Amino acid sequence: MEVYKCSLPAAAKQHAAEYLHEEEERRNSDICQIVEWLQAQPHLNARCDPVNVVRFLRGCKFDLEKTKHKMSNYYKLRAQCPEWFSQRDPCLPEIQELLRLGVFLPLRHRDSHGRLVVLIRVAAHNPKKHRQSDVFKVGKMALELALEDDETVSVFGVAAVFDLSGVTLGHAMQLPPRVVKKAVHAWQDCYPVRTKSLDFVNAPPHVNVVLSIFRQFMTEKLRQRVHVHGCNLASLHTVVAPELLPREYGGSDGTLQDLIDYWQHHVTEKREWFLQDEKYMATT
Repeated sequence: MEVYKCSLPAAAKQHAAEYLHEEEERRNSDICQIVEWLQAQPHLNARCDPVNVVRFLRGCKFDLEKTKHKMSNYYKLRAQCPEWFSQRDPCLPEIQELLRLGVFLPLRHRDSHGRLVVLIRVAAHNPKKHRQSDVFKVGKMALELALEDDETVSVFGVAAVFDLSGVTLGHAMQLPPRVVKKAVHAWQDCYPVRTKSLDFVNAPPHVNVVLSIFRQFMTEKLRQRVHVHGCNLASLHTVVAPELLPREYGGSDGTLQDLIDYWQHHVTEKREWFLQDEKYMATT
């Protein structure tokens, strides 16, 4: 079996030990136990490389049974939601167009807590033209690539910033309760990364009507991490430092177009990785 080689910096190792129960002496044994379990679950057709396995272990604070449950959920989700996990060739026109619009943009630098901050531009797409399932697909592609790029994301987690400017009834109608339930299930129960905060900016007055649908499917812990900032960028800046944000959000780290161009290029250049990754899913 391939041996795990830790690439974490010292601060991330300390955080993983203190908050995720990651013990260097036991880590390889835990990885081996999960790999052996996966090999006895051929119907999951999962990635068994140690970096991927340790990502799930961290997401479950090294609880082996919870790790098995989350991995099972994840690979079943991939099979049950082909609209999100199949046809993920970045060169497909519908994916290129959403990449050009910048619907899901991980920021370039980590916040003061070490977290990956992701800017989700909820209304960047045209609901009359673009399918919500393709928007989710592109978001998941960018997130998975960010996880592959930086191992610390599995340690410190993700802070999501939802920009609701320009949201219309058409956007809301793309998110019926069954779709919302599936999206929340993916965040909470399937992906091997913890969502540390959900911040909504440029929110219209009626946003709580929509958010109430999301909240009913969330755990109490996740509900407590939802914050609405209205159109107050100063309020957002108390959560995400301006030096991390593009100029359009009152920040100083380049422009929104710079960020869009980076992720369009990065996702596209990883075409072969996405094509190979598509095969990993449950078969029953």
